[in-house]
Amino acid sequence: MSGRLTDEVVLVTGAARGIGRAIAAQAAEEGAAVALVDVLADALDTTTADLKQAGATVFAAVGDITDETSVRRAVEQATSELGPVTVLVNNAGKNAYADATRMTVEEWDSVFDVDLKGAWLMARAVLPGMIERRHGSIVNIASIHSSLTTAGMFPYAAAKSGLVGMTRSLALDVAPHNVRVNAVSPGFIATDLLEEFFDTIPDARATALDVHPLGRIGTPENVAEVVCFLASEAAAFVTGANWSVDGGLGVRYA
Repeated sequence: MSGRLTDEVVLVTGAARGIGRAIAAQAAEEGAAVALVDVLADALDTTTADLKQAGATVFAAVGDITDETSVRRAVEQATSELGPVTVLVNNAGKNAYADATRMTVEEWDSVFDVDLKGAWLMARAVLPGMIERRHGSIVNIASIHSSLTTAGMFPYAAAKSGLVGMTRSLALDVAPHNVRVNAVSPGFIATDLLEEFFDTIPDARATALDVHPLGRIGTPENVAEVVCFLASEAAAFVTGANWSVDGGLGVRYA
C-alpha cells in the first residue's frame, strides 16, 4: 500500500512512542510528511531521529495538547515547516483508574483534558485550513472502552466514549466540506499504557490472553495500518465510523 498518503501532511499527537510512533512511521512509509507532537521531549527526539534516518520528512514539536496556546504554536510551526496539515491523528491519551466517590475534580479534569479536550483543540486548530481547501481527514484514537469496559477503569471509559461521540458530531458538521472524521478503537495493544494497566489490575495479562479470539495481544503496527487506511483516499467514503482493532474481543459473548 506504499504511496497512499503521498503529498499528505500528517500530524500525530502522542507520537513519541507506542501507537503514535507506529502511525507516524507508517504514514511516512506511505509517502506523507509527518509532524510529531508530544510532551515527552527525549522520546520525541529519539523517534524523530529514527524517522529521519529512515528517510522520512519529519517535523517535531514538544507540545501540550491540553493548552490552546501550545496547540496553536505546534500547528503553526508544522504548517510553516511542512505545509498545511491535511491529516490529523489524535492519538495522545491518558489512562485512568479512579474511584468515582473519591476522585477529585482536578483528577477528573486531567483525564478529560488529555483524552477529550485535547482532541477538540487539535481539531479546532487544523479544521479551518481543511475546510478552506476542501480536503482533510481526522482520525481519533479512542478505545474498546468506548463501548465495552471493565471495573476499575473509571473515568477512562467515559472520556473515550465522549471522543467517539465527538467523532460522529464533527463528521456530520464537516462532511459538506469534503473533510472526513473517523475513530479507531484499539483493544489490547502492546504499549507502555497497556503495561501500566497490567501492572495495576491483578492477573490482567493472563486474563487478556485467555479471552482474545485471536489468542494474542495486538501491536502498534496493527493499529497504524488501519489508521493510515482511514486517513487516506482509499477510505474516501468512510466518515463518522468507529473501527475496532481488538482481535475480535469486542464480539465475544463471554
